[in-house]
Amino acid sequence: MVLLLFVDLDPDLAALRPVGAFFVLRTAGGASGGTPGRLPTLAETYEGTGADAHENALAFRVETVANRLRTREPRVAASIAHQALAARLWSAGLGCAALYGRLPDLDPRLLRWDPAALAPDDLWLTGPRPLPGNPGNTAALAAAVLHGHLEPLGEALRARYGIAAGLLWGNAGSALAGAARELDRWARGSGRTDVADRARTLTVELFAHPLLSATGTLTGTSFRRRSCCLYYRVPGGGVCGDCCFTRPPRSSPRAASG
Repeated sequence: MVLLLFVDLDPDLAALRPVGAFFVLRTAGGASGGTPGRLPTLAETYEGTGADAHENALAFRVETVANRLRTREPRVAASIAHQALAARLWSAGLGCAALYGRLPDLDPRLLRWDPAALAPDDLWLTGPRPLPGNPGNTAALAAAVLHGHLEPLGEALRARYGIAAGLLWGNAGSALAGAARELDRWARGSGRTDVADRARTLTVELFAHPLLSATGTLTGTSFRRRSCCLYYRVPGGGVCGDCCFTRPPRSSPRAASG
């Protein structure tokens, strides 16, 4: 029997900070300081609406990633941008569930996003509050991250860039496995085997979800995906550690999109 040393949600979600930058959720008006200003919410981002210079935040982010990676292929930049945001969302959600035993409300209308910034300065949560009933289980994670964020995000990217659904769900699976692996590494190194065991259980259960079950194979903390994020098409890029390929393919530009 595992003893889970949960703590209450705090206004700054401070328990996430030691794990790493991808796990941090800045909170508007919290002790962490700063302010999100008039950044678009993720709800506005998925809908393609907004009120300032980042009105189409998703397109802005993809263009920013393309410039940073020096790629002229918007589809490639869109895939990399998608995986990074998926990793941020999974890290925050899984981290809260494993460390606190519950989730804050991660409604897209409460999360503000800076498409020009990197973690941890890209996401701000307005008014952190636990979900009713303090759920921190697999169903709550799937509802918050898979259905609340990754489905509308994927729809927006497919509509604008024509990316295959299989590639995007593969990104989602890869991002979840990466978040779980990092959380496991930190938890075991910090003597928090309760957190490591909780994170692993949640991850295994999440990969049984119909949207993730076909994305790859999870073995312990290792993951091998069945698709490719297209990073090999970035100048100087190659295949990732969990890629379906062992070496960069020499096929058509869309060969790895499924």
